[in-house]
Amino acid sequence: METFPLQRSYLKIFAVGLWLSIVPGFSVLGAEPPLQLQSLLEDAYQHNPEIQAAKQRWEATKATIPQVQSLPDPVVGFGYRGPDIMREGRFQIQQQFPFPGKLGLKGDVASKAADQVSKAYRAIQLRVIAQLKVAYFNLHFIHKSIEVVNKNLMILKELEKTAEARYKVGKGIQQDVFRAQVELSREMERLTSLEQEQHTITAELNRILNRPPDSPLGKPEEPTLTPLPYSLDELTKVVKQQSPLLQVQTHGIEKSQSSLALAQREYYPDFVVTLGTMQSFRSDELTDAFGMFGIKVPLYFSTKQRYGEKEALARLEGARKGYDAVWQRALFQLKDNVARVQRADRLVKLIGGAIIPQASLALESSMAGYGVGKVDFLTMLDNVLKLQQDELDLHRQTTDHEIAIARIEEVIGQPIHQNATAKD
Repeated sequence: METFPLQRSYLKIFAVGLWLSIVPGFSVLGAEPPLQLQSLLEDAYQHNPEIQAAKQRWEATKATIPQVQSLPDPVVGFGYRGPDIMREGRFQIQQQFPFPGKLGLKGDVASKAADQVSKAYRAIQLRVIAQLKVAYFNLHFIHKSIEVVNKNLMILKELEKTAEARYKVGKGIQQDVFRAQVELSREMERLTSLEQEQHTITAELNRILNRPPDSPLGKPEEPTLTPLPYSLDELTKVVKQQSPLLQVQTHGIEKSQSSLALAQREYYPDFVVTLGTMQSFRSDELTDAFGMFGIKVPLYFSTKQRYGEKEALARLEGARKGYDAVWQRALFQLKDNVARVQRADRLVKLIGGAIIPQASLALESSMAGYGVGKVDFLTMLDNVLKLQQDELDLHRQTTDHEIAIARIEEVIGQPIHQNATAKD
């Protein structure tokens, strides 16, 4: 009487296991609108607060260039002296003229500062976009993990029913039932953790996009592995030539060099020209005009100009060391992420092309053998859990591959597919 129900249970387990191995990407969570990476990138460029703040800093820095190249504001003065019978009024205008070359150097300093902030603006864009891509691909991994765990829950529930049925008719042991129930509980715990992580990553994406934390997001599109057709040496050349982070340091060095030249020019005096008129209030006297020429003497150069030059020298040396530090950090990040791409590429091919097909066959074989009493329950359960871990590893490696690509793009300053100059 119990044989037919047990056979149906075996068939259900086998069918679910076969579906799991053949259609690993099928979602049991229901259809969701696809979340496209490109649309998120466009939103981030337009709405991310860090990007917008960096843009405004650039605009503000550019506005300082004409200011520092202008002459100091003139001073207009009025005066009065004398008793009533000798009253006299005075009007004068005074203009300071910096020593030749100072205004040009101030303009150079401001221009280099604007270039530096411009590259910093680009570097912030790249950093934010890399953060967005990392969150996007991690969200994809969470969605795929939830799919795998939900499919595994379906298999484990069927295994629990079958183990219970076998135990009731004396063909199984109670330990099999307990083990199935333990694995079910573990899968539920894993599912809860994944759902919580999904909320966290969703909030992170919304933060980057300047949206409320609980704004709904669809399911990310299935990523394809981005090829990396360039060697480490070729990418290193691109970093040297185009990395905004390095360009920030380069413009910082140039700004410091102009600042040093300006500090050295401060030893030279500025000039003051004063023009004016004196008007007597007696009707029989005419207006007298006068002019004055003055020099601002750098009398305290030992405590002012000299230390200004020392300050500029120290800033220049600091800018050079800053360039070296950024260069070394960029080299490390580039090498590390190229190695991550290469490793993930090999593992994706190995897991997807060999391990998962072999694990799927092992699971199907063990389920068929369990149905006729040739394979024990724990062996079949072990095959179920191994296949689940293999699928999770495949999605993790795909995610890690694309995250490493995103970080390489941040370092080199452009998308990989636009890297047409890498081999020049």
